[in-house]
Amino acid sequence: MERIALVTGAAGGLGQSVAAKLAEAGWRLVVNSREGERLARSYGDNHLQVVADCSSVAGSRHIFEVAKAHQMLPTAFAHCVGNIRLGALHRLSETDFAACLNANLISAFYTLAAFVGALRDAKCPGSAVLVSSAAARIGTPNHEAVAAAKAGVEGLVRSAAATYAGNGIRINAVAPGIMDTPASTAILGTAMGRDAAARQYPLPGIGSPDELAELMVWLLSDKAARVTGQVWSMDAGFSTIRPLVR
Repeated sequence: MERIALVTGAAGGLGQSVAAKLAEAGWRLVVNSREGERLARSYGDNHLQVVADCSSVAGSRHIFEVAKAHQMLPTAFAHCVGNIRLGALHRLSETDFAACLNANLISAFYTLAAFVGALRDAKCPGSAVLVSSAAARIGTPNHEAVAAAKAGVEGLVRSAAATYAGNGIRINAVAPGIMDTPASTAILGTAMGRDAAARQYPLPGIGSPDELAELMVWLLSDKAARVTGQVWSMDAGFSTIRPLVR
């Protein structure tokens, strides 16, 4: 059976890594972004490219309508949409908070709903992986907005995994620390900021989107057939252990 996967946020650093590894593994791809020019620059004439804002019900459904029109039903879904809005709670603007929720939680909710709806209509099993954050697992200063949004993603994953297990639909998440992607430029854009970020992890360094993509592709594969409702940390121990003080 032909394997088809959907990657949302496919023009971003993580999305491109996930798409590349899925393609290497033999998947046909539907790639999505709300920015058509970035999508075209990233993929040229490859893959089915769908321009839509998946933080709305209409945008999420549009992705699957286009896929259906091309006789493609994604049975794997990697949601790589997200942003990082930093700032103390009392200083964060309403606009920034809404943008953070839309990118990180609302988009995940609506696109996952469209995905499981399409699979249920087709009576087909499948698998999804969403992206949380270490900030949802351990208190990190000035991360209130993204921590709240990503904690919502983790709750969504566990509940949806329970709801759709009987349909053979697996739903998991990954929770990375900071990664070297364009979304982290505000933090990693200077040598001082990069060094400070790297030193906060028990295993020092900055995460690679390729490393996280490997885990996400594994979770989507048949090798993870007994895994659902889980949040897999890839944060160099940040959320669970303390380094030795030397």
